[in-house]
Amino acid sequence: MDHVIRAVRPDEWPRTRELRLDALRDPAAPVAFLETYEAAVAYPDTVWQERAAGFSARQGIRSLEFVAEAPDGRWSGSVAVLVEEAGREDFFGGTVERAQGHLVGVFVRPEHRGGLVIGGLVAAALDWAWALEDPRLARVRLHVHEGNPRAAAAYRKLGFVPTGVTVPMAGDPSAKELECAIARP
Repeated sequence: MDHVIRAVRPDEWPRTRELRLDALRDPAAPVAFLETYEAAVAYPDTVWQERAAGFSARQGIRSLEFVAEAPDGRWSGSVAVLVEEAGREDFFGGTVERAQGHLVGVFVRPEHRGGLVIGGLVAAALDWAWALEDPRLARVRLHVHEGNPRAAAAYRKLGFVPTGVTVPMAGDPSAKELECAIARP
């Protein structure tokens, strides 16, 4: 693979914003992301700065975002890992039973889909998650829309297994998000 997979630096928040807005304009965005372009474009710079720095003051969540950087410097994709600590409320209103990671914001530009970029991004995210000691994460999970079979297949290929847990899709309770997870090795 000719891409470098690396963590986003705090000063790269404008590039983080640009890539996320590109992702939210992608045709797959309605089944891939819980936020909309219209909402994200209105965020103040502080939201993007927090994302790039790896901590959301308003949500109290630690995270790290990874990017796939092409030889020409263009960002081809990204993924973020959120640290969900035991006893805290998760994004869906439940309680986190054990410390875990949560992959979010997975995006690969269309011209790089089906290749090695997603595997590199997820591998970097998992390496970081497993290296954490406080808290020590038991697993990493993600959610995939039931109407996004291409993404579901990619996650299965990377080792994620459906857990049987489903949650209603935000904005359309008739649609479901399927939880998949990978246990700590």
